[in-house]
Amino acid sequence: MITNILFDLDGTLLPLDMDEFLKKYFYELGLKFKDHFSADELTAYIWKATAYMIKNTEATKTNSVAFFEEFYRQVGIDEEIVTPIFEEFYQLDFDKIKSTSRQSKLMIDAVNILKTKGYNLIVATNPLFPQVAIHKRIQWAGLDPADFSFITSFEEMHYCKPQLQFYREILENIKQPPEKCMMVGNDIEEDMIAKKIGITTYLIEDCLVDKDKPYDNIDYKGRYEDFYLFALSMPELN
Repeated sequence: MITNILFDLDGTLLPLDMDEFLKKYFYELGLKFKDHFSADELTAYIWKATAYMIKNTEATKTNSVAFFEEFYRQVGIDEEIVTPIFEEFYQLDFDKIKSTSRQSKLMIDAVNILKTKGYNLIVATNPLFPQVAIHKRIQWAGLDPADFSFITSFEEMHYCKPQLQFYREILENIKQPPEKCMMVGNDIEEDMIAKKIGITTYLIEDCLVDKDKPYDNIDYKGRYEDFYLFALSMPELN
């Protein structure tokens, strides 16, 4: 019986245009670092460090450690200079990107319905960002981070999507077997791959990613309205 619902964030709980989000993100971050790098240099550094982080499989190295290890290797600037700029950006400037997203009342209501029914809710976003940025995006979605028992972030997690170890690490943290979990997401490759370790999957089709890939790992699919109705149909656990 399913008792745990794992939600992707971007494109699932938080509808957004990812291209616009990234464009605005790099623009705002570039302004913050303009005294140290050109916008193109910074973008290249971040993409390379992100790629390194995604490929990391060292169980003792968090995503944060992997990212900054590669980032600082490239830039040749002291950590004491760069780290405070990143921290200030996420605290003070990250909200400027909110305009690239919107809220889905149907998803807000679905989350509240599942919470009321007693389900354990988890945000299983790809942990490429620090916790503060993930919490802010949950709030952009019209939701409260406190409603989720576990939220992936790059300070805590050691793996990224689509690695199966990402999902295994979540299961270890919430101390639940895969057969009691459902993954809800909009990315056929990164989210639906959870099916391979026994997690039930629900594909959200409103902001579909990798739409040309086969639907091999999908148990349920539908738009926001369909998932809202699905949440209504789920049994009470309380």
